[in-house]
Amino acid sequence: MEKDEHLKRDFGEGQMSRDMTLFVDDDGKAYHIFSSEENMTLHIAELTGDYLHHTGKYTRVAPGGQNEAPAIFKHDGTYWMITSGCTGWAPNEARMFSAPSIWGPWKQHPNPCRGPKADKTFEGQSTFVLPLENGKYVFMADIWRPNHPRDARYIWLPIDFEDGKPVIRWQDEWQF
Repeated sequence: MEKDEHLKRDFGEGQMSRDMTLFVDDDGKAYHIFSSEENMTLHIAELTGDYLHHTGKYTRVAPGGQNEAPAIFKHDGTYWMITSGCTGWAPNEARMFSAPSIWGPWKQHPNPCRGPKADKTFEGQSTFVLPLENGKYVFMADIWRPNHPRDARYIWLPIDFEDGKPVIRWQDEWQF
């Protein structure tokens, strides 16, 4: 495939949309965040006021970075996104990005996970960050078990902040 040919292929009807999430900003605008371009690049696309269609405004994040499973949230005016690399069903190290605007520029940071199996995102893959009313956040991840899909599991862990950056520590039990 020629360089950037994967972009030309889909523009007539939009880009492919894989491994996605939705995010509603504090101003009520909503965004569709998804892996695209054969899982090579993340896209953030603005949704219409009824949240049913794209407006046509979008940005590409980490082109060629092979990210999927975006989980996005906003803390103190900064947008944070935790993703996974593309390693099939095998868990990998979480990736983290930040931006002053939903449109970027997006900067990559080290893995936010700490503790046993942090290098494999605790054997999970990011799926969502749940903001709570008390200003706290819960990191949610899926544990895929392709050989035993009925035994899939979930991880829910609190997000702390150190030096203004999110940190996710493994905890067997926790409460806010």
